[in-house]
Amino acid sequence: MSMRRALAALQVLCFLLFMPPPAATAASPDTAFRRWLENEFWPAARAHGIPRRIFDAALRNVRPDPKLPDLGPPGLPSMPRKQEQSEFGTPARYFSERTLRTLATQGRILLRRHDDLLRRIEMTWGVPGRIVLAIWARESNYGQARIPYNVFRILGTQAWTGRRKDKFRRELLAALRIARDGHLPVSALKSSWAGALGQPQMMPSVYLEWAVDFDGDGRRDIWHSVPDVLASIASHLAGHGWQRDRDWGYEVDVPTSVPCFLEGPDRGRTLEEWRAMGIHRIGRRLFPALERGRRFFLLMPAGRY
Repeated sequence: MSMRRALAALQVLCFLLFMPPPAATAASPDTAFRRWLENEFWPAARAHGIPRRIFDAALRNVRPDPKLPDLGPPGLPSMPRKQEQSEFGTPARYFSERTLRTLATQGRILLRRHDDLLRRIEMTWGVPGRIVLAIWARESNYGQARIPYNVFRILGTQAWTGRRKDKFRRELLAALRIARDGHLPVSALKSSWAGALGQPQMMPSVYLEWAVDFDGDGRRDIWHSVPDVLASIASHLAGHGWQRDRDWGYEVDVPTSVPCFLEGPDRGRTLEEWRAMGIHRIGRRLFPALERGRRFFLLMPAGRY
């Protein structure tokens, strides 16, 4: 063997001897996740008053879920991703006539069934029963939609490696607070794939602020209690500006002379200004007198027809 070849072989041998084994170069996702939970997230949870027993019960056996959307390798900058939720799809899909007809039929039945409950809710928060039922319908098909996911796995994965880590770390802390306060046991805290809880699909932080115990059993159970579900929806709407004695809006006829660029929440005008453009209520019914002088914006979710 020549001296040159001997030196080359020696260099390769030294490289192999000093190169760490594959397991040492990068921890497995499960190991990295557990390290993050223990070294980074547990101190934050403890500072927010989460007992170790609750932390362990919620997260000890949780593994990250790589199938969730909007994930990115830890340490890399966030990149915008296409929205997958139905609200961000086409109006024709979100406002499917067949789906809405089915929901409306069921809604009329439930409006009669829960008449007394909905009246009490409206007296408390000022939100009409049909509005509460409409939200219930769209969020979980009146509670019939499957909500099967472990909220701690969903939020833990997103808080560790999601593209909106700060948001989901706050939500994970909120979910731990829900468990700490005894509203439901850890094993019963089920969510959607996005981490939204129960039949009204509230994020944990929203639950803590707006969910209501309306059946008086001491728990804010938006998974199983219809009174709590409906009252929590009304509480949330009222807390975000729903005005008693006002409706969600009015269905109107829009003449072709009104340009489509006037649509949207940043294009508000007074009722009188809209009427001057030829817009009027369906059937030419009058607008309530209390609406005079108030600003409205135009929405055409299904387009002009």
